[in-house]
Amino acid sequence: MRVVVKIGTSSITDPMGVIDRTVVAELCDQIAELRGAGHEVLLVSSGAVSAGVSALGLSARPTDLPTLQALAAAGQPRLMEVYNAEFGRHRLVAAQALVVPPDFVNRRQYLHARQTLIRLLELGCVPVINENDAIASDEIRWGDNDRIAALVSHLVAADLLVLLTDIAGLFNADPRADADAHLITVVAADDPLMAVDAGRSGSNRGSGGMASKLQAARIASWSGVRAVIAQASRRNVLADAVGSVPGVGTTFEAHDRRLGARKLWIAFASAVVGTVVVDDGARTALVERNTSLLHAGVREVRGEFEPWDTVEIVGLDGAVIARGMVSVEADVARASAGHRSAELASHVFPELVHKDDLVVLPGLV
Repeated sequence: MRVVVKIGTSSITDPMGVIDRTVVAELCDQIAELRGAGHEVLLVSSGAVSAGVSALGLSARPTDLPTLQALAAAGQPRLMEVYNAEFGRHRLVAAQALVVPPDFVNRRQYLHARQTLIRLLELGCVPVINENDAIASDEIRWGDNDRIAALVSHLVAADLLVLLTDIAGLFNADPRADADAHLITVVAADDPLMAVDAGRSGSNRGSGGMASKLQAARIASWSGVRAVIAQASRRNVLADAVGSVPGVGTTFEAHDRRLGARKLWIAFASAVVGTVVVDDGARTALVERNTSLLHAGVREVRGEFEPWDTVEIVGLDGAVIARGMVSVEADVARASAGHRSAELASHVFPELVHKDDLVVLPGLV
């Protein structure tokens, strides 16, 4: 089995942001055990920024991007020092791989990233993956590793994604405030819980939270990958997740419809910069016949966008129908709304959103 494991900052650092060697050692022990059982493991690890905060003796985590990038640059090698030492106890080689969003969008970079990670697995390494925070610009960065872990799962055709966090999984209420809250153990691929708006982390050391983990689980599911959100401190959590032990955490079943890399990006990873409201006829055509979105079916255009930006497509009732990349800028889309193809200016594509650039996701966004 090919497994992607993601661990968050709050799980591998203490309240002061110092890397907890005991936690990392236990994690590496479990990964070594999986390797010994014949599984391939890739690790997506947060913690570089917090390690930088600790190394530079700062009293709090800054919020401005230049300082965060500088801290990541200072913290990343310290994070890898710990992983190198702990994996070394098992004669395993940790291989650092830093990624940025274009690695999952640009076809050539996508194939190169996949080739590199697969080759590292073939050589017996444990890839340790993180966002390249030190050089990523604000416009082309993720900001959390949950989505990266999900996209890596798609990239390497993983069988399982394990998202380790500081709580036992997804609950029906906040367990810190409601004593009657209970763990949701299984979420089906089309379950409405896949679209729930969960709260952010209670920790100020990380950048994710349950909302980002739900989004990651959704990405994994639509990649055909089973996902598990579980508590990092649970004993044998990785072996239990691999073995589908009941109650290991919250398991998100893999969807039988698998999106390709481009549509996965459009649906769940690209930034949405506008909204297109369509009439009922267009809605039916998109949902039932998998067509392109023509200008004739557009009732309203909201926001400002450029060609190949991503927009949400909503019905007259405001419900999200799809996401897609537009062929024209917002002003042209507004001027063309409601017009048949024969009535459009010669430079305007008949399709506002071509079906190859559109993903129908009713109730899932």
